[in-house]
Amino acid sequence: MSRAYYGKSIADFIQEDNLSILGALTKHHGYQSLEKSQQNAWEKQIAILKSQLVDLTGHIYFEFSIPRMGKRVDNIVILGNKIFLLEFKIGSKQYDKHAIDQVIDYALDLRNFHEGSHHVNLIPVLIAEKAPIIQNNFQAAQNLDCAILLNAQNLGEFFSSFDSNNLMDVAAWEQSSYKPTPTIIEAAQALYQKHDVAEITRSDAGAKNLSDTAGCISNIIEQAKQEHKNPFVLLLVYQAQVKHWLDSILLISA
Repeated sequence: MSRAYYGKSIADFIQEDNLSILGALTKHHGYQSLEKSQQNAWEKQIAILKSQLVDLTGHIYFEFSIPRMGKRVDNIVILGNKIFLLEFKIGSKQYDKHAIDQVIDYALDLRNFHEGSHHVNLIPVLIAEKAPIIQNNFQAAQNLDCAILLNAQNLGEFFSSFDSNNLMDVAAWEQSSYKPTPTIIEAAQALYQKHDVAEITRSDAGAKNLSDTAGCISNIIEQAKQEHKNPFVLLLVYQAQVKHWLDSILLISA
């Protein structure tokens, strides 16, 4: 099952009729719930991307799902071994901070929870259609410390600077497992309600770490119940990687 409303090679995308692409997007989104503003945004994105991706070899997606966040990335463009996450702001004349944070969050979510994205080059890109051209820090963007900031005119110039040969296995990347892990607060709530943590998570945190944490929380909850007190759990969580979910936990019972 595809994670995106539309996904094809760049060459096929450029050759396909615009109305056909729009029809595929509309069908997946749902005709009745489609707002005119969304349709207009897609039409603009299609036109801009077709003009800016000419002569490039790679793959393109529209509306790629980010399940944990309940959202979709406007576009993903894959060139060689690099994956560019595109957030469009049609008509915008500036690079708004909330939009920059939005596309960086998408990239962080994929890196942490999408198995195929753990060790690939993810680059967040904000495209403010009418904003001025500014200088970008590509290395910082690769580290997900910032986003590449482009407009509708210099998008193609940016992409053409990358080698699009030796395309990665796009299908394997797209279909790799997505394993969002609940927060410790969510796990504590489930324990309090007599549910097993295993029922609410597919965890990459490591079975021992999660088991130890769950056991400690469970003991505090049981003690609070016996003493007729309300447990208050304060947890200091440091998430470095999905496979190293917790570095430290501070538990306070009040």
